[in-house]
Amino acid sequence: MNNELTGRFLKYISYDTQSSEDNEGICPSTDKQLILAHYLHDELQAIGMQDVTMDRHGYVYATLPANTDNVAVIGFIAHMDTSPDCSGKDIHPRLIENYDGKDIVLCEDTGNGEIVTRVRQFPELLRHVGEDLIVTDGHTLLGADDKAGIAEIMTAMTYLMAHPEIKHGKIRVAFNPDEEIGAGAHLFDVEHFGCQWAYTMDGSEAGELEYENFNAASAKVTVKGLSVHPGYAKDKMRNAILIATEFAQQMPENEVPEKTDGYQGFYHLMNITGGVEEATLSYIIRDHNRQMFETRKKTLLDIAERINSKYGQGTVLADIKDTYYNMECQLRDKQHITDIAKKAIELTCGHCKVVPIRGGTDGAQLSFKGLPCPNIFAGGLNFHGPHEFVSVQSMEKAMMTIVEICRLTAEA
Repeated sequence: MNNELTGRFLKYISYDTQSSEDNEGICPSTDKQLILAHYLHDELQAIGMQDVTMDRHGYVYATLPANTDNVAVIGFIAHMDTSPDCSGKDIHPRLIENYDGKDIVLCEDTGNGEIVTRVRQFPELLRHVGEDLIVTDGHTLLGADDKAGIAEIMTAMTYLMAHPEIKHGKIRVAFNPDEEIGAGAHLFDVEHFGCQWAYTMDGSEAGELEYENFNAASAKVTVKGLSVHPGYAKDKMRNAILIATEFAQQMPENEVPEKTDGYQGFYHLMNITGGVEEATLSYIIRDHNRQMFETRKKTLLDIAERINSKYGQGTVLADIKDTYYNMECQLRDKQHITDIAKKAIELTCGHCKVVPIRGGTDGAQLSFKGLPCPNIFAGGLNFHGPHEFVSVQSMEKAMMTIVEICRLTAEA
């Protein structure tokens, strides 16, 4: 077991860095992310990295100088924040050595029942029999998304410094806030980073490489009703809640997250609130195919128009905003970037599995800002909840994948 890598990971998850969707326009969205940012800044200096900087928004950058000439400048990126979906405060991790393939009791019965990660519910556990797993106590997420990535990048840099026989060009690293709320790339200084391309270390299962992601949009549907005393409401009242429900029922019923996988897109109703006078539905729209993505947005607008035709124009207002796009179109003519990653992953894992991201990463937005940026596995699974876990051996493979990418880039 790589104690240096594991020790770093356990240190990083001791920091509560949960981001918040309630502080739109503020970066970082939570001040507590800055505490870890300062720690990482100081650690980068302590291990001997150069050009270590941190801006007021918590973006941390550093350089490992080249030890050979005429090599492309590449970078590695990971995010510091954890998901708003589950608490990241007071994480109590536990190391399970040589996992036996059975259910894992995270928390014994304390009067409210046991908390158990069951193999039948999380069959991916069986891919890690015999490995060393880090789990939670069932009351918080773990934070492998993406503190495993930070630990892997940091440890890979110390490994390269300790092995000067491995030739590499100039390597840049960056750690950023607010990825989990879709804002991690917004203030990322691509020009200052100064790379020809980079990789986010923010994937899951060992051996996976991702360079296709969803096209994404958010939709806010506002329904205007008319309130009248219910005793005298006949042919007068328009109940916005009921109209909103009617809108939701007209959306494609099988094109939802719980019924789709792989390259299949979806509509996801995130929230519905309101009263008789006004109700609001919040959706996210996702599809890998750009044409299908545009069709999905039109479908939602068409439903709004049908409702308006029935109840009167202005009853339903639909506001759709694009969030990010599929990075594949930015990488299509830059195959060497993914080829190097594939070969590095094959060397460390024995195989490379290319999978579509059923979501987005900072790398997607960065690719459209001029920094091509595929995503590489970091080893964690079951993100954003108390059943999250990470394999130490997977983290070790991710760390060595970084090393191999640096070596192969120098040899290209």
